[in-house]
Amino acid sequence: MLKKSLIATSVITVLAGCSSMQNSPQNTVDLLANNLDIKYEVLTNHGADDGLKCQDLGAEWASCNQVKMTLTNDGEAVDSKDWTIYFHSIRLILDVDNEQFKITRVTGDLHKLEPTDKFEGFKAGESVDLTFIGEYWQLFETDFMPGAFVAAEGAEPKQLVSLSDVDMTDFVSGLEGDNLKRTAGDNNIIATAASRFDKNSDVALEDVSTAIIPAPSFTQAKEGTLDISGGLKLVNAPFESAQVQALESRAELLGVNLAGTTPVEISVVPEEFKAEQTKSGAYTLNIENDGIEIKAFDTAGAFYAMQSVFALVNLDAPTELPQVEIKDAPRFDYRGVMVDVARNFHTKEAILSTIDQLAAYKMNKLHLHLSDDEGWRLEIPGLPELTDVGAKRCFDLEEKSCLLPQLGSGATTDNFGTGHFTRADYLEILKYAKARNVEVIPEIDMPAHARAAVVSMEARYDRLMAEGNEEAANEYRLMDPQDTSNVTTIQFYDKKSFINPCIDSSKRFVDKVITEVAAMHNEAGMPLTTWHFGGDEAKNIKLGAGFQDINAEEKVAWKGNIDLSKQDLPFAKSPQCQALIASGDVEDFGHLPSYFAEEVSKIVAKQGIANFQAWEDGLKYSEGADSFATEETRVNFWETLYWGGAASIYEWANKGYDIIASNPDYVYMDFPYEVDPKERGYYWATRATDTRKMFAFAPENLPQNAETSVDRDGNGYTAAGTVEQNRPFYGMSAQLWSETVRTDEQFEYMVFPRVIAAAERAWHAAEWENEYKVGVEYSLETDLVNKDALLADWTRFANVMGQRELAKIEKAGIDYRLPVPGAEIVDGKLAMNVQFPGVELHYSVDGENWVTYQDEQRPSVSGDVWIKSVSASGERESRVTQVK
Repeated sequence: MLKKSLIATSVITVLAGCSSMQNSPQNTVDLLANNLDIKYEVLTNHGADDGLKCQDLGAEWASCNQVKMTLTNDGEAVDSKDWTIYFHSIRLILDVDNEQFKITRVTGDLHKLEPTDKFEGFKAGESVDLTFIGEYWQLFETDFMPGAFVAAEGAEPKQLVSLSDVDMTDFVSGLEGDNLKRTAGDNNIIATAASRFDKNSDVALEDVSTAIIPAPSFTQAKEGTLDISGGLKLVNAPFESAQVQALESRAELLGVNLAGTTPVEISVVPEEFKAEQTKSGAYTLNIENDGIEIKAFDTAGAFYAMQSVFALVNLDAPTELPQVEIKDAPRFDYRGVMVDVARNFHTKEAILSTIDQLAAYKMNKLHLHLSDDEGWRLEIPGLPELTDVGAKRCFDLEEKSCLLPQLGSGATTDNFGTGHFTRADYLEILKYAKARNVEVIPEIDMPAHARAAVVSMEARYDRLMAEGNEEAANEYRLMDPQDTSNVTTIQFYDKKSFINPCIDSSKRFVDKVITEVAAMHNEAGMPLTTWHFGGDEAKNIKLGAGFQDINAEEKVAWKGNIDLSKQDLPFAKSPQCQALIASGDVEDFGHLPSYFAEEVSKIVAKQGIANFQAWEDGLKYSEGADSFATEETRVNFWETLYWGGAASIYEWANKGYDIIASNPDYVYMDFPYEVDPKERGYYWATRATDTRKMFAFAPENLPQNAETSVDRDGNGYTAAGTVEQNRPFYGMSAQLWSETVRTDEQFEYMVFPRVIAAAERAWHAAEWENEYKVGVEYSLETDLVNKDALLADWTRFANVMGQRELAKIEKAGIDYRLPVPGAEIVDGKLAMNVQFPGVELHYSVDGENWVTYQDEQRPSVSGDVWIKSVSASGERESRVTQVK
């Protein structure tokens, strides 16, 4: 009996221990993280039409969607209610239709899913459906973010294995049929093999041996070729050693030796250009049978002439060049690309690689968006919290050590949400860019989109207050602690998203940051000539036109009902700002962002920086360029064309601003390439922008684009010149915002190759671009654009891309996007084509064995057919699709 009793007691003790382990917070977290599978199904993107109470739920414009989230437990049962799943949703979640769960937004896109008292547990193998209503619509797979994680009190948070993949390709369904339409009036053409085939069918293969990108002002082909098998030799080159090294690096990549024997005579002779060209970057290039002659307006022109030489190199025959004469000069002084490294970080290596490509295609500005709500990305000596806290995202609800996860970054700092450029990194970027004739323009966004800075400076404040140093703690504080304003920003943050423009410490902070950044530029030998203020979207979205007061007597059906009495303009309840308004120095709270821009311009001017740059809406309450203290004030104009931007841009030019056309519906590279839910990107301004659309942009005559493009719903619109233009535009910029772009590979996919079309338009004004004229109206019904000339120009460009440039991009190690081919089956015969003639095409009748497609021998096929395009090396390929 004693022995049995001891055994029984031992077994009970062990079982009790096992039970305790199973019920421990860490065990619950581990079980859910490892075994809980989550999938999303879009049920409807037209909630109001389908009877959902979008308006009563407070959805903006009374627009909502419905999604079914299915949670499947692939492990043992979990009964605990002490857990929380944190996940990301770019749409505000308004309602949950399952009494076992509740969903609460934490900040930004971070939401939490928690069990209620009615939670019945996750049985082994059980699937539970949770249906929720979200604002607006979800039309692409990338609307759904990865990086969900499980947390519990006293446990280490763990990422859900099922949502750890950064590509989210296998757990979103329902994106088909009407769910691909934003509204009933959405007439976008969904990309299919047939629609691609039709779109590509007007472009034929042609000889482009003497054509280059971007197109020169004048090209005259000659007979014969120049043998450069012995390499090239620069004679009288005006370059510094770093520039020579940059050219040697490009030459080596293309298989050309710059320490060879064939002479490249270079002379900088501006007097010879005065009759025709006075622009920096102008040059002439003559390639003949005995060598190469370059005459340039300046060193930049000589550098671009060499890039034109390299542009003529064919990787299949790098030992010869066509004999040709070229005369050339840039269209715009500002030919730029903006890269957002704040939302998700992109490495120094990716930036250096991008600079190489900017130089190759004669772009000369790299605008780095270094700060935003989700991250601060540049080391600033003396302000360590900016990178110790603001450059990291992790699970810290108090945000003392990092920012909370956003955009699918997950619970730890080991992710794309974390990262920054050290001072040494930034110096290397500056020197690398200078050697390639690229100016780096830093942007520190303010007063909005500044949460990373504000939270970082609060951490600094707490540290110094704990040390008893109150004066130092307040030196760079960016928020008024007495400000109780209730604000929701465009990406769902609160008042911590704003630098308070009414407190002296904000100006001290700006002065400190500009001083340190300018010192880096000076040390790198690239003096800081332009400071980008940002300035965009300083508003409370809940006070926008898409909402109406819940107590309004006369309501309209297409606005969301909310309590407007609880909403404030930014800074409206800051005593510091109230005092400033009361003093009469600023007209009202709406004018504060423009006031701050003007104040910052004084700091910029004091530092000897000539140019102040901003997104145009940040300056909308200033009277004009003369309101700012710098020599020049530049704006990135980012209004969509069909919402009035095609007209208002000229009004901005007439206010004295240097205009940089940056219109989202044409030159934003964070938008999908095509209307296909498999593509990546946001799409608030357009559903798709591919290389061909970007190529067709008319950046100086914006109304013209109404004849060659559609609005975001695939419908035509009308645009006309309404005001005389008294100041020419200064430049053009293509933008890459990074909300859905989490890795360097995704970054390069989104940018390349379409950025090369932006380079073409920024450098070269095509003959099919009409002159801007007041009173001339364009639409899909007009016939004012020379479509034949546009097609011929695009055919040239597309052939150069397909026959030469994609191979060069690949050799440079760029993870670019290969176009998905088009195809159709007629009378049992497969016909295929591709956006860039010269790209190899493959097909398969079983999805496994692939055959090279030859158009002159169209194969007979039946049943399912899979298709793809393949790179010159055979190592890269497009997405695989089927011919239906």
